[in-house]
Parts: sequence; structure tokens; C-alpha cells
Amino acid sequence: MTATPEPTPEASAHGAHDTGTDPALPQRQSVLLVTGMLGAGKTTVLRVLEDLGWEIIDNFPIRLLEGLLDVPGEAQSDLPTPLAIGFDSRTRGFDPERVIAQVKTLSERPDIALTTLFLDCQSAELERRYNETRRRHALAADAPVATGIQAERDLLTPLRRWAEVLIDTSEFTSNDLQRVIRERFAESATEGTTLTISSFGFARGMPPLADLVFDMRFLDNPHWDPDLRPQTGQDAAVGDFIRKDPAFSEAFSRIRDLLLLLLPRYKAQGKSYVHIAFGCTGGKHRSVFTAEQMASALRHSGFSPTLLHRNLGSRAADLLEGEPRRDDKH
Repeated sequence: MTATPEPTPEASAHGAHDTGTDPALPQRQSVLLVTGMLGAGKTTVLRVLEDLGWEIIDNFPIRLLEGLLDVPGEAQSDLPTPLAIGFDSRTRGFDPERVIAQVKTLSERPDIALTTLFLDCQSAELERRYNETRRRHALAADAPVATGIQAERDLLTPLRRWAEVLIDTSEFTSNDLQRVIRERFAESATEGTTLTISSFGFARGMPPLADLVFDMRFLDNPHWDPDLRPQTGQDAAVGDFIRKDPAFSEAFSRIRDLLLLLLPRYKAQGKSYVHIAFGCTGGKHRSVFTAEQMASALRHSGFSPTLLHRNLGSRAADLLEGEPRRDDKH
């Protein structure tokens, strides 16, 4: 998370859903410009926005933006579909200063609510992602990856300063970034508390966005059973092993009862998002099984949690543009 005075992942997306309040005026269309460092997660962001019902255009020549927004859309009586436009340093004719000038002009239009989202990431983490995936940086040519990253950072500095919303993905997995985007840009976010239950491995670090963390390493570890080691907490044999631990049943019941006490109070206090994380050493067995069981228990109690398993998929390298999301099946 960034420690600068600029907006962080927790910053609100100014104007992202401002559609106007005067019924005599046409509804304002939400337009989100998504840009930032290559490898910081633009593709992931656009995929999530598409899942949320946004119209998506990627690698768009930004100099043509005004013409695009002049194309007639839905009838004025309908709420215009929000539009997300992705571009980066590879986009043809990319010029940060020119982009800023265009955005300033377009922000004055009464029919558009325009927001710029900049995705950043620490250079060392970007270099690690590129080395892990063996992909070449677009600005590096035959030079080391670090050279291309620094050249891109210098190029994008004016745009980074200008953006209303800044998300630093240095410590994020793909799941973390997806959750942040859903929380910031889902139209349903104001309808109640959004509940997320996740599993993770302490060996890969704590989840940066969790509100409540439960350490399940007190349970017997299936990892030490050669037959169970290659399996996960989603497999029946692992679940049977964990259930047999004398501590599991009582601990699970107490955690469930605590959550049933806290969740209504969080909602009453106006808390829009609650992330409950269960951890174990590797994030494959005990935490996965407990998270699955807790999500099921809370669904039976009337909640609708989103379930994420951080370490069953690949690490943050899947935020590189063009890489497939490997966590969808989890």
C-alpha cells in the first residue's frame, strides 16, 4: 500500500458512479481510464470490471478518446453503461502530458463523469514478476528488465501524479486486486455489507486487506501425510483428516458464533466490506478446508460470502498483462 499523500487502494473513486441527480439533465456516463505500469494488473482490472457489467475497451488509442465519447449510446432515459478504457505505454501515440490535457477538457463535459485509475507496483516486484514469467518488458528492448521498468516509470510520472485513484499492487495477489476493484466499482456495493472469506498461507505473507484473521496452524497438518500432501482442503480425504482433530469442531463452532455476532454489528455500523481470512502454513489444506466450511455455514445463516483461495492459484505474477487468471476455478 502506498504511504504517499496520493490516493491509496482505500481511496474512493471520485466521480466513478456520479450519474447526476437532476432529472431534467441527461444521465452522466461513468468513464474510467485504466492505466499504469506494465505488469501492475491492468488486464485483471478490466476483466473484473467487465464481470461487473462495464463496457471494456483495451489498448485504445487515447488520442481518439473524445471522438469515442461523442458516439451516441443508449437513450437518455436509460442509465448509460459505465465505460472502462485501458491504455498504457505500449499504446500507439502514447503521451502522458497529452492524455492529461485531454482528461482536463473532457472532465468539463456535463454528460461524463471521468475518473483516472493508475496501477502502480514497486520496481523490484515488477522485475520479479517478469523474471518469473520470462516475459520481456516492452521498453527494455535488449536491455535488462530493470532498465525498461525505470524508463517506463520516468515516462508515466506526470500521469501518476494526475490520477484521482492510485492502487499499488506490490503486495497483491490477483485475488486481492479483484476484491479491491469489486469494492470500488460494483454498483451493488452500497446495498449492504460485502462479505469475503479467504484462505492463505503464512509462508507467503499476511493478506493485506483482511479485517479478521484466524490462524489454523494449531490443527494437525495433512502436509505430513504423504497421501494427503498433493491434495487440498477441497478434497474429501483432507477434510476427513482435519475433522478428526479433536480441536477442530469446538474451534470452528466458536469462530462461527463469533462471526454471527460480529457481522450484523458491522452492518449496523455501516461497514461496507468485511474480509475474513483463514491461514495455515502453506495455504492449501487447513485454511482452505476451514474457509470452505465457514462459507457454507454462513450461507446457511443467510449471508452471501465470496470465497477466495489465495495460494491454490499462482502468486502475483498472474497480474502481468496478458496472463490468464489461474484462480477462477478456485
